Amino acid sequence: MWIALLHLSSEPGALVENRQLVEAALRSAADAGAEWIVTPELPTTGYEFVEHIGSDWIETQPDSWVQGVAELARRRRVTIFLSVPERVGDKLYNSLLAIDRSGRIAGRHRKINALRVGPEAWSTPGQDIKAAFIDGFGLVGMLICADAYTPSIAEALARQGARALVSSAAWRPGLHGPNGEWEAVSETTSLPVFVCNRTGQERQIDFTIAQSVVASGGKRLVSFTAPRSAIFLVDWSFDENRLVRHSTIAPIL
Repeated sequence: MWIALLHLSSEPGALVENRQLVEAALRSAADAGAEWIVTPELPTTGYEFVEHIGSDWIETQPDSWVQGVAELARRRRVTIFLSVPERVGDKLYNSLLAIDRSGRIAGRHRKINALRVGPEAWSTPGQDIKAAFIDGFGLVGMLICADAYTPSIAEALARQGARALVSSAAWRPGLHGPNGEWEAVSETTSLPVFVCNRTGQERQIDFTIAQSVVASGGKRLVSFTAPRSAIFLVDWSFDENRLVRHSTIAPIL
């Protein structure tokens, strides 16, 4: 199965331009034969978006734009793991939606290990841990970035019968950066972990050397970086539980 990791550079607060970038990347990944497409964390808003556009605009999901992405998934027969901010009543969440090849929202994960200060202070930590049933595949567990820091989240998904773990991320290397969490999760759950990180420069954070990762059996099998938006394609055999091959699509836009 070909899995596309959309390693994108988002401009904080530039909703129109970021959405256009995501749409272009989704189409390119589908054209390349991907069956699953994973976005990084908050690709439509950028990480530090609140200081530019606030959070009052965030809507209940699926909003009209997400509905358009769901229609693309249905039309192209692909599964899309899409990270978006989400409103539920008076609470806001950093969410990852699983949209299956029928265009149905098959599940959602709300970031549990959300920071309570800084660029993530707008979001309420999620509480529910539930694998999504993906048409034609089965159960998939979802994580967002630092959720991998708490192994119990992934372990709960594995106990539910998840066959794989998918993670969106905006996690740069360095102080407080990833330090073997994805590898550890793959070992404790015995599941492959597909991590879509991001690239680009924001005001306070440089993501240009952040890594998208595939881990299994406690080992990092492959990682990717790019100075500009790119798509990383991974061919994974779920029957043999191994990485078959991988490739890169040139930078987008």
